[in-house]
Amino acid sequence: MVQVLSSRTLIRPTDPERSRDFYGGRLGLAVAREFGTGPERGTVYFLGGGFLELSGRVQTPPDPDPSVRLWLQVPDAAAAHEELRAGGVEIVRPPVKEPWGLVEMWIADPDGLPIVLVEVPADHPIRYRPGI
Repeated sequence: MVQVLSSRTLIRPTDPERSRDFYGGRLGLAVAREFGTGPERGTVYFLGGGFLELSGRVQTPPDPDPSVRLWLQVPDAAAAHEELRAGGVEIVRPPVKEPWGLVEMWIADPDGLPIVLVEVPADHPIRYRPGI
């Protein structure tokens, strides 16, 4: 079995500075580390129990794969909606309680990568399991 010690999601943006402004400035993700210098430097952000790395550059954004999403859990989707909207982030879909019980809001990064912001209600089975 492979022993995984750490992991991260790697994104190669078309404009690293614009993406750093989005993830660090508008979403407010904390920087775990940076490497290299100048506008092409790599930046790794904390994502709760994981990491998001922006490094390198591509000339044109890839067509988003409909099966790939960045899933970020937040404590309050309505509050995140107001904060992001006030910060100029385009909201693809405002918070909606899904049939499976999670509250989901959709946004996209500057290159069109779909991001799902998810609130797990207190009574949802992910959090609440009677008898355990």
